[in-house]
Amino acid sequence: MALEPPDPLAPHPERDVVLDTAALRVLAHPMRLSFLHHLRDHGPATGRRLAAHFALDSGAVSYHLRKLAAGGLIEEDVERGTRRDRWWRVKAQGLYHDPATVEDGEGEQEDSRAYLHSTLLAYGDALRRYTADAPHLSRDWLNVTMTSERSLRLTPAQLTDLKRDLVAVIDRYRDLPAEPDARPVSLHIHALPPPELPSEPRPEPRPRQ
Repeated sequence: MALEPPDPLAPHPERDVVLDTAALRVLAHPMRLSFLHHLRDHGPATGRRLAAHFALDSGAVSYHLRKLAAGGLIEEDVERGTRRDRWWRVKAQGLYHDPATVEDGEGEQEDSRAYLHSTLLAYGDALRRYTADAPHLSRDWLNVTMTSERSLRLTPAQLTDLKRDLVAVIDRYRDLPAEPDARPVSLHIHALPPPELPSEPRPEPRPRQ
């Protein structure tokens, strides 16, 4: 009997950390998400290095790192640490949160909305950083960059199917053997309904003369 293929939208048991309520609340601050993305893409770093990269006060960086560690999202890299510097690394390569599995309680829904809001802010900050680097891309990487936006008309069920198809394709490339000239590639996918336009006010009827 053939085994059913795994659902691409399900969390990977070895790669992803499933965000519980406590972790969602830790990540409601976009800067903490930015730290996680940086540590995931570039490897362990000290608080001083993060402060320099993000142009932040070292005290603020230490505060956010402690919150991430308390939430089980990063851990100290004791093999790299010294008496002067503490190094931090991610505990999992991926973050997993499915709003569809969240209970209908008001608090639980608000945690999901806060996480989505934080994620979009963190991505916006990352895009601003890419903007500064874009003029310096090598020819090889410039030739393969992609910026694309599509506007589709879908039902929630159709969007779920589209998500499943996209993630299945991306996962084929996630675990490829490392090549000498490979480097981190940031792939952002946002599937959101656009803001609704405000309704036009109806003109008031003119009084009869």
